[in-house]
Amino acid sequence: MGKITGFLEYERELPQRRPVPERLRDWRELEGKHPAEALQKQAARCMDCGIPFCHKGCPLGNIIPDWNDLVYRGRWREAANRLHSTNNFPDFTGRVCPAPCEEACVLNINNDPVTIKQIEKQIVDHAFNAGWVGPQVPPQRTGKRIAIVGSGPAGLACAQQLARAGHSVTVFERADRIGGLLRYGIPDFKLDKRVLERRLAQLSGEGVTFRPNTNVGVDYPVTRLRAEHDAVVLAGGATAARDLPIPGRNLKGIHFAMDFLPQQNRVVAGDRLRNQITAKGKRVVVLGGGDTGSDCLGTSNRQGAISVHQFELLPQPPETRNGEAAPWPYWPMILRTSSSHEEGVVRDWSINTKAFSGDAKGQVKKLHAVRLEWTRGDNGRPAMREVPGSEFELDADLVLLALGFLGPERNGMIAQLGVALDERGNVATGKNWTTSVPGVFACGDMRRGQSLVVWAIWEGRECARGVDQFVMGRTDLPASPDPF
Repeated sequence: MGKITGFLEYERELPQRRPVPERLRDWRELEGKHPAEALQKQAARCMDCGIPFCHKGCPLGNIIPDWNDLVYRGRWREAANRLHSTNNFPDFTGRVCPAPCEEACVLNINNDPVTIKQIEKQIVDHAFNAGWVGPQVPPQRTGKRIAIVGSGPAGLACAQQLARAGHSVTVFERADRIGGLLRYGIPDFKLDKRVLERRLAQLSGEGVTFRPNTNVGVDYPVTRLRAEHDAVVLAGGATAARDLPIPGRNLKGIHFAMDFLPQQNRVVAGDRLRNQITAKGKRVVVLGGGDTGSDCLGTSNRQGAISVHQFELLPQPPETRNGEAAPWPYWPMILRTSSSHEEGVVRDWSINTKAFSGDAKGQVKKLHAVRLEWTRGDNGRPAMREVPGSEFELDADLVLLALGFLGPERNGMIAQLGVALDERGNVATGKNWTTSVPGVFACGDMRRGQSLVVWAIWEGRECARGVDQFVMGRTDLPASPDPF
């Protein structure tokens, strides 16, 4: 390493976020950036640890110590090349990944981990600003045609790898814009859509064709899809939302998070919507404590909510790592405070929502809930019971359900293709990412269930190898390390 004693000399330091009153007035990204010299000091904290567990913490197997060292030495272009060697879209992961690599950092055993995510983000932004990132056009084309259904991170990573292998790749997307969850799930204050657009421009330059407004299995028959392509990749995500079937669920003002969030993304993009779901002037309750729930908080506060409450069914996590339940270097279930939580919310845990009630017009007005006590059941698994006398109600004009997802939507494309599903309802795959239907492959959340952006990119890259092997009989695409 360039600075053997760097971790002893420098403290972990992140750039300042924009002040809360300022960032609540717009939809711009809120994270700042370090000057080059300050970032080099942060990169210098990367230890000569011998066994870099950050490799295993990252599903992509990013070669983190290498590009940390290159940043410390000021060799930015080499750092960008090393970063892109394992990750097609570090500009996405550097913004929205929860950074399991940092939890696995050796320095994290008894100190603060290296700011891996921030360094990653600034490497790729530096590379774009310097003009180093452009299309990588293959020297020759194979004549093979590949269809990819779904334009989220898995589909885009798979498309880029296959295009660079010389295949003609078409990405089908049912929405009106390309990007999947990157486009219509993640708010602009976390991922500026100009970051997405510059990547899509790169993919277009590499020969990838995009077909938005095309719903395969609805307005584009799967028979045609298979007839016109040598292989098909299913990368449509896990978009079947988990519902809450309790009394009052059908009242007005109760919506899935993924009906609420995309509308604001469209407005930021310049669309004019009629009857937009908005939190302006409303008392908002978000059910669900994950990233999607956090995004609902930030969006609601920017829209002008009167108040925002967030309820979670599970108990409050500990503030520090529990060595027995989650020893280093594994990902710990600890209390995490997002940027949206900083902006104003009442958080509460161990809450079970029992019913909603409304007014004469059918508009939700109250949430009825009870507090829970969690114990360990006879089978060793957590068990919940309602605390007697803990029932309460809360005024609510808008309730957002951010309760996770149950896998892919099974009607339409999946049903028509007849691919086998696994025990969780996801598309089942075998060797080389093949489904039960010859020539049809699957990757990303549609295959593994709701997961992280880094897993989606890894799956897309690995699936591309399987497709390339299928259509060519061999593959020279790079293999990613096996994270299992």
